[in-house]
Amino acid sequence: MDLLNYAFMQRALLAAVLVGITAPAVGIYLVQRRQALMGDGIGHVAMTGVGLGFLLSWSPVWMATAVSVLGAVIMELIRWYGKTRGDIALAMLFYGGMAGGVMFINLAPGGSNANLTSYLFGSLSTVSESDVTAICLLAAFVVLVTLGLRRQLFAVSQDEEFARVTGLPVRALNLLTAVTAAVTVTVAMRVVGLLLVSALMVVPVAAAQQLSRSFAATFAIAVAIGVTVTIGGTVTSYYQDVPPGATIVLLTIAAFVALSVLAAPLARRRARAVASAQPAGDPAECAIPATRSSGDEVGV
Repeated sequence: MDLLNYAFMQRALLAAVLVGITAPAVGIYLVQRRQALMGDGIGHVAMTGVGLGFLLSWSPVWMATAVSVLGAVIMELIRWYGKTRGDIALAMLFYGGMAGGVMFINLAPGGSNANLTSYLFGSLSTVSESDVTAICLLAAFVVLVTLGLRRQLFAVSQDEEFARVTGLPVRALNLLTAVTAAVTVTVAMRVVGLLLVSALMVVPVAAAQQLSRSFAATFAIAVAIGVTVTIGGTVTSYYQDVPPGATIVLLTIAAFVALSVLAAPLARRRARAVASAQPAGDPAECAIPATRSSGDEVGV
């Protein structure tokens, strides 16, 4: 493949693989917590970090990481204490993040809104060596958290009250999930873009759930989908000269549609298998339910 002869494509493909792994790895916990749009909100806040990076002549990736982590912590605190006015506070945080990014980048020497485009929608040619280094370090943190604490994070995502009764530090784990989501947004912004990253965190998980209800299997399938669509979108972007972020998201949605179509006959086949396994003379209400495999529903 001739695209591998170019250093910028080597960097872009490496970044794409890391994004494909980390985004669904965090997204599965957000989906379980019914916070599918959290990544979108963090992306808005991260724009302020990008603008500050240009204004202060610091790395936009690291500055966006710091600001988005702070924003994620504030979002989690609002969720705890905001109550009825929490949605208003979140709206101000999101829109303030967007406005701050636009303002700071225009105040930067030689800055303009055009500088934000590659961060908003992704860009292959602008992924630098320093960006790749930052992405690798941040992705390593995300993988360590999502895999190393998968049992605890899953328990909290499923039922906070039960997790609290069992002695888990629920608030600390919730904060860690929010921080990890914020880090993932900054990992993905150079490839997918801040405005589209939430789709890559959620849609692969939703697609994987069409095939499996096991947490472990859903996790593995979602990551496989994420890596496939990010590499496919990056390669397509190179050859067809189309925006990488939009291409990746459209491929992800296509994967969801395809797996949804495939899942329907599989579900009917499972239902027939369960029905045929029931004793012939037993009424439906007396039938013994099929034994659930060790990984189903709660397997981690």
